[in-house]
Amino acid sequence: MKLKLLTPIVLLYAAISFKANAQGRPDKLYSMSGIGFAFPVGETSDYFKPKFSTSLGLNLGLGDGGLFLYPKVSLHAFTFNQITPDEGYTYTLQKGRATTYLLNVALGYRKIVNKWAFYGFAGAGGGFILTPQAAVNSTTLQVTQDNKSNSLGIAEGGGGIEYNIGGANLFVEASYMYGFSKIQNRAFNTVPINIGIKPNLSKLLNKLK
Repeated sequence: MKLKLLTPIVLLYAAISFKANAQGRPDKLYSMSGIGFAFPVGETSDYFKPKFSTSLGLNLGLGDGGLFLYPKVSLHAFTFNQITPDEGYTYTLQKGRATTYLLNVALGYRKIVNKWAFYGFAGAGGGFILTPQAAVNSTTLQVTQDNKSNSLGIAEGGGGIEYNIGGANLFVEASYMYGFSKIQNRAFNTVPINIGIKPNLSKLLNKLK
């Protein structure tokens, strides 16, 4: 249910920005989708190991220069090796799966050189991370597993390279994500690296006018 709340926010940014920037630049509006890995760094590697990562977002051109607004939802999956049991639990869970649902809204700048483009961005947001926990009933010999929701704010900065293939750009992007709350009494820091595609929605919307 919480993930569904992120979609209207992203669409709202898209509608406002595209209406305000309807003239003058070829990269007014891109959608983006990427896949890759999020690599835990520092204390985060004590309890998370990379599994896979996906990201969904928009690049919304601002003005006539290279500035753009970049709302993005990050869905990272990690292998979770619990260090200490959560309150009310006795056992630690190993080789479980944790998943992030994080929304970051960033301001970026893109420089286009022929078919290539280079960009950087920085922003902040938040969301939650689901971590599994297990209870063992020694009488019935049953294990019950559920998820703990860990809410946190984040800051993220990074950059990428794009290559134009006509109506879309292929991209490679790397960033550093810092969490303002702790999981397992340790900081959450990760380096997502994704590859993917950015269809140029500006061209499609101009054709529909």
